[in-house]
Amino acid sequence: MQVLVTGATGYVGGRLIPRLLERGHEVRVLVRDPRRIGGRPWAGQVNVIAGNLLDAASVQRAVEGVDAAYYLVHSMGANEDFAALDRKAATTFAAAADNVAHVIYLGGLLPTVPHVSAHLRSRAEVGAILHTFCRTTEFRAGPIIGSGSASFEMVRYLTERLPVMVAPRWILNEVQPVAIRDVLSYLIAALDRSPLGIVDIGGDRLTFKQMMQEYADARNLYRIIIPVPVPVRLSLIGANWVGLVTPIPNDLAVPLVEGVVDPIVADTTRAHSEFPEIQPITYRKALDLAIRRIQSGDVETRWSGALGGAVTYELMDVEGMAQEVRSIYTDLPPQALFKSFSTIGGDRGWLAWEWAWKIRGVMDKAVGGPGLRRGRRDPLVLLPGEALDFWRVEVADPPHLLRLRAEMKVPGRAWLQWETVPEGSGTRLVQTALFTPTGFLGMLYWYSLYPVHKVIFSALIRAIARDAVYMYDRHSSTTAP
Repeated sequence: MQVLVTGATGYVGGRLIPRLLERGHEVRVLVRDPRRIGGRPWAGQVNVIAGNLLDAASVQRAVEGVDAAYYLVHSMGANEDFAALDRKAATTFAAAADNVAHVIYLGGLLPTVPHVSAHLRSRAEVGAILHTFCRTTEFRAGPIIGSGSASFEMVRYLTERLPVMVAPRWILNEVQPVAIRDVLSYLIAALDRSPLGIVDIGGDRLTFKQMMQEYADARNLYRIIIPVPVPVRLSLIGANWVGLVTPIPNDLAVPLVEGVVDPIVADTTRAHSEFPEIQPITYRKALDLAIRRIQSGDVETRWSGALGGAVTYELMDVEGMAQEVRSIYTDLPPQALFKSFSTIGGDRGWLAWEWAWKIRGVMDKAVGGPGLRRGRRDPLVLLPGEALDFWRVEVADPPHLLRLRAEMKVPGRAWLQWETVPEGSGTRLVQTALFTPTGFLGMLYWYSLYPVHKVIFSALIRAIARDAVYMYDRHSSTTAP
């Protein structure tokens, strides 16, 4: 079957594609930047269409000749125009896909209350648009639990880092999480069915408090959770503190919290009837699997992998771009240097002035940025488009080039890159920090921090060179006959 997947670089889409390929389907993906899927194990097995859901021409190319299409795109940021963008994207897609035999959409469960959050309303509106124009199956799911999912990370970090938690009373509301493996099973199984309309999916019915307590039990932690009566609106404003405790940025934490402030459970009668072969696993089983994946470093995709509405900028040598270029010569091959600078960040840290990086991360979180807690998906491998602490991987070309684009809150655009250049019998490591300031505040920011950057970046390139020598020597000693 010829299948189109939108949202291929997202959490669900990135896991769905290899499973479709395993089942013999021909997969086509629509992505803004084809470089973002470079390095993924399945990258060479899919047909890539460059474009986006707001461009009717590229959507038309993407849907042409497909038997089924997955719509796995929605906005989760705080941008006030997110609903209008979601509406436009869904309308553009639906107009082009009206002849597709089956459109499969992953939406969200709706609470049975008069006033639904803006994000949940938007997801329901997208579903309504698809139903109007296309033959659609809409799966509605609650919090998705799996290694690297936003809901799992929120539960994980809140429980790990807060031995005593005073929380709003909505944590006693029932929600219905569902394991990522079950979500994928439903999405794949739908290909063998006719369009079904709306199907609720879910696993155990639990309160959010129980979700955290189950996690604590799985990790052998003792936690005290005290619900207190707090007005819903005030608790939503206070949702910003989630961003200070977890890797989830504020503009994502708020909609996540909005999704659980009311009881939100599924009517799974139809799911059981239409898909009797799928028996959802328990919440505890989903937790155990996610924890095991994290401990083994085998996290397939993460919530931070999707760019949403962000724009990938090209680096250009233009007037007004500040550049700091440092280089150091080593006797090492390029592969050794690349291994060192491509494994920094996350749990490993930043090799030099670690305390300064941590302070910068706290400052960024305080103003609504991602901080350092997003970490990295894999301790050894970086793929284009992935998050790395408060950076985004823009280019990963082993063993030659790694370029990171800053997603921290700064008055301008910033990059940090490393390049390996063969020189004689060794390699020159070139480290470049680039910044394009926005207005006077941007210029003030850059030049006020220049003395600090000079010290930290100089120490960083030396630390990378030392680290590369250490790892290379250790590897050589272990492989020597």
